[in-house]
Amino acid sequence: MAVERKVRLPNELGLHARPAMQLVERANEFTSSIRIVMDGHEVDGKIMIAVLTLGAEQGSEILIVAEGEDEQEAVEALCGLIEVGFGEK
Repeated sequence: MAVERKVRLPNELGLHARPAMQLVERANEFTSSIRIVMDGHEVDGKIMIAVLTLGAEQGSEILIVAEGEDEQEAVEALCGLIEVGFGEK
């Protein structure tokens, strides 16, 4: 059974190249499959170009879904990274 959680992008520029790379790098630290869903569009959270295709802007709500042996830790880590705005401020 997958673990999922919604999170809103707080950073001013949204999910542009630098934060997308941070997200993908963090996602690849986990063995679970990671999916990111926004407005019905679902992408592999471990592939940079896929994450960028979401075009997520500031205030966008995205759903992080992880499935596998470390799914809970993956969702917590990725949502935590997003909630702090990827260190941008």
